[in-house]
Amino acid sequence: MKRKVLMDTFMRVALNVREIVRKDPVLVVAVVLALCSCAAVPPDAAYAEYVDLRTIGMLFSLMTIMCGLSRLGVFRIACRHLLSVVRGPRRLALALTLLAFFSSMLITNDVALVTFVPFALLALRTLDSPRHACFTVVMMTIAANLGSMLTPVGNPQNLYLYSVSHMRIGEFVLLMLPYAAASLVPLVAAIALFGKIPERTQTSATRGAKPDDNEHADEIPQLATDADDPAPSPLRVLPWATLFVLALLSVAHVLPYQAIVAATIVVALAAGRSALLHVDYALLLTFVAFFVFVGNVGRIEIVSTALAQLIDSHELAVSVIASQVLSNVPAAILLSGFTSNFAALIVGTNLGGLGTLIASMASLISYKQVALVLPREKGRYFMLFTMWNVAFLAVLAAFALILG
Repeated sequence: MKRKVLMDTFMRVALNVREIVRKDPVLVVAVVLALCSCAAVPPDAAYAEYVDLRTIGMLFSLMTIMCGLSRLGVFRIACRHLLSVVRGPRRLALALTLLAFFSSMLITNDVALVTFVPFALLALRTLDSPRHACFTVVMMTIAANLGSMLTPVGNPQNLYLYSVSHMRIGEFVLLMLPYAAASLVPLVAAIALFGKIPERTQTSATRGAKPDDNEHADEIPQLATDADDPAPSPLRVLPWATLFVLALLSVAHVLPYQAIVAATIVVALAAGRSALLHVDYALLLTFVAFFVFVGNVGRIEIVSTALAQLIDSHELAVSVIASQVLSNVPAAILLSGFTSNFAALIVGTNLGGLGTLIASMASLISYKQVALVLPREKGRYFMLFTMWNVAFLAVLAAFALILG
């Protein structure tokens, strides 16, 4: 009997561990690396200097604020209003892509995709073209990853690298502005050339239109959710909006981050406790684990010397390649410990968010949504995603080489 209880307990633990690995593989890898490094460098007083508390604090605050606004339906309502005035598959794809591109600059690539991809799939379903739906979501995902690279708050690795580099916000934006502007050209071109529904998959609503004008077909059904998500009271939105403005001031080093963290907790407890429950704490733990790993590796002279020599003068290329297998957030934390060329790291880890499905963890959000809504199209989506991401990465990498 005792043996059976032990076996049942072991199986439950094994299943729980398997589920954790499935849900957050990057977190598991980070924790394993941190623990291994602790074996090489036993914990001591120096550990207290490993973790960048400013990055953790600001990341927590911004994620909580975005959760608060998202749960009020602010972003869904904005998306719904946009879709209500857009007609035609090509214009719909362009509108959704540009929405993801520009919104990600402030609400982060993760929030943009979590919020807008489900609505996009709902609207695109009316067109009865899985290929067009997959193409549009791929473009949205690329757009969110590219738009978010313009600002320090656009994605987690930017917030971290902006903090450790001690850049001014204007310097950061000017560094990434050419890449963000240049990325708009292939995005619009791709949709203009490939955003039309193939003739054989057009719905009855679009068959009557001229071949070159089906993007003007006003008969295409629109998103039928006008009665959903009534606009929240301005009084409920105001605390979160004010907090977001204050958080941006903190990012610009006008206000201390400690004050923003405290204010975020107070507002969340008073105006929306559920926001605290939906923060991505796994991401915060991933940051902490990688901070410990990088801090310990930096104290192992032979390893730190080898990594520094590998990265030296090749920061952009190494960060792009490392992002393909590690994801760009861990790559940014790891490589930042062995070089002071933060400008190249910022460019490299942002461009490195293109490529493989795990190059940017935000890309997995879109994949999971497609797998949920269009399970038979997972293979098509993966192929389209990889093809277009590699193409965009090649174009922007060439652009980076031209800029020098």
